[in-house]
Amino acid sequence: MHKATIVSTDTNYLHRIQAGPFGLDTDEPKALGGQGGAPAPFDYYLASLSACTAITLRMYAQRKGWDLGEFRAELALRFDEQGTAHIHRKLYSDQPLTAEQWKRLLEIVANTPVTKVMRNGAVITSEAPAAGA
Repeated sequence: MHKATIVSTDTNYLHRIQAGPFGLDTDEPKALGGQGGAPAPFDYYLASLSACTAITLRMYAQRKGWDLGEFRAELALRFDEQGTAHIHRKLYSDQPLTAEQWKRLLEIVANTPVTKVMRNGAVITSEAPAAGA
């Protein structure tokens, strides 16, 4: 099971996150009232997908004996007029890969664990302490 905890600070919108044993900060840009001192929540959303992309493709390439060399994925998030999120992911490698290898990598990347959760959604529940507790 994965867990994360977030705690506010004295600074507007700056929060401390504990993700497993790792400490992270999150904030909002100055234009939205934050200090711009840390990644915003949607930055972490894209970072999660990019990390899963890179790790999954590295694992797959290693099993196939393919040299990805320096791999890079660039992700961009935009919202359309209806508020639907659209993520575009562009992949790069400094190694010469065939069209067939790229085709297979694109098939794999479409089904990474984080991609599947983002595409299919998750059941999210919330609770608060009982009144007066």
